[in-house]
Amino acid sequence: MSLRLALQVRSWRRPPVITRDNSRRTISKSSIRWAKPVPTAGHVFSPPPVAWYSDEREEHYWKKIPRWKHVTVEQFLSHKWQMGNTVQGAAALVEFLSSILPATIPPQGDMEPSLRITDIHTREDFIARVKAGIQKAPMAIRLSPHILSVVNWSDPLNDPIRRQFIPVSSPLNIDHPMAVLDPMHEDEYSPVNGLIHRYPDRALFLATSVCPVYCRFCFRSYTVGTETESVKKKKFIPHPKKWAPRFEYIEKTPSPGTSSSLELRYIGERLVEIPHIRRFRFASKGLGVSPIRLIDPNDTWTDTVIELDRRARKAGKHVCIHTHINHPNEITWVTRRGAQRLYEAGVTVRNQSVLLNGVNNGLETMTELVHALGDINIQPYYVYQGDIVPGAEDLRTPLSHGLYLERHIRGRIAGFYVPNFILDLPAEGGKRLIRSVENYDRRIGLATFSAPGLKGEPTEMQYWDPLWSLEPDTREEVLERCKRK
Repeated sequence: MSLRLALQVRSWRRPPVITRDNSRRTISKSSIRWAKPVPTAGHVFSPPPVAWYSDEREEHYWKKIPRWKHVTVEQFLSHKWQMGNTVQGAAALVEFLSSILPATIPPQGDMEPSLRITDIHTREDFIARVKAGIQKAPMAIRLSPHILSVVNWSDPLNDPIRRQFIPVSSPLNIDHPMAVLDPMHEDEYSPVNGLIHRYPDRALFLATSVCPVYCRFCFRSYTVGTETESVKKKKFIPHPKKWAPRFEYIEKTPSPGTSSSLELRYIGERLVEIPHIRRFRFASKGLGVSPIRLIDPNDTWTDTVIELDRRARKAGKHVCIHTHINHPNEITWVTRRGAQRLYEAGVTVRNQSVLLNGVNNGLETMTELVHALGDINIQPYYVYQGDIVPGAEDLRTPLSHGLYLERHIRGRIAGFYVPNFILDLPAEGGKRLIRSVENYDRRIGLATFSAPGLKGEPTEMQYWDPLWSLEPDTREEVLERCKRK
């Protein structure tokens, strides 16, 4: 995604660390988020002059990385530079880690004992375990300079950003026996290649298999990213000829809604012209992991989004962006400027987080994330329960964590900004509020949901808590029970 942004404000120095009730707050300086002033009516947005990005106003956070310590603001804020310096593949990641990691690695201290890694002490230990993790992982390695620059490399085992993208092999991290590459059974609901039609009134258009970064917990690991040693991918090539059968299906089938993040103009204009398409969402993690594109005046991605939004409004239709930010440390001043650019243009942006162990399953972190999103006018829309996929069992959380967070986050946040804590059930189960669980056996970690089904018929679905959250004897019981199934 791409966009250019410049707010003409007089002077807004970062204020002292104070909460909304004027009390002090014990959070790190790097995680503080501040809202920007809203421009006055009639303000015309234009790319900012280079001098506007001054050292005293904005931290050059990428210069903590040795290989980028001489990179200028102009270079870093170029989408082309970001793509050219993306770290992709195991060899490139190992080279990067060798240049950035300290000789001694601090111990892992904030994980459950059953997941805590205790035998990584040196840089070499860490790299060896990353190599082993990559060999087993269903997702390939692809990391943007922005994301690599917000990781605390002096404490990589405990960093919440590293955990999302870089696997570290551990004998304690065992896949759940119910784990599958396609937990939503999307392949069963694909009338044409690259189009998912699970819901009667909605469809999902998979325009490409490429993302700015590859997440360890992706529930579309069957298609997203390059092939790995453990997974042969089902590729979707971003080309109009490949999209033609999907458009033919959409034009014939009254199923409002689609999602895409590439070749926006081509896809968007086609969708605006189809009468029964009333709403469509462009889903992209780009705003969270590669926000530079939003403020790069040499890239037209966001100009295209804004133009499509205006055209859709004139046609009485709705366009929005769904992005994916999981931790407040992912949000920098670049993110805030990009979000402001969209906000000024009237583009609706919603965030869909995934509840991840050791990343955002703490009450303070989730509260700060929701506040940070609200401050930059991104609606905290969904917090998903993690899907049961291979290679990410350590990141999944028990259902009880989500239930606790939803109960305690209300009252801390304005009601219209409280996200829905959701479980996306496979096949025709659909999205369900986790508080609608009908039976939850916490001993074995089994939750049961019943729903009318997407087509009206009764549907009963199950969700299993991660193995690490169970007592050792119960874990063996669950493994045996699932094996019999």
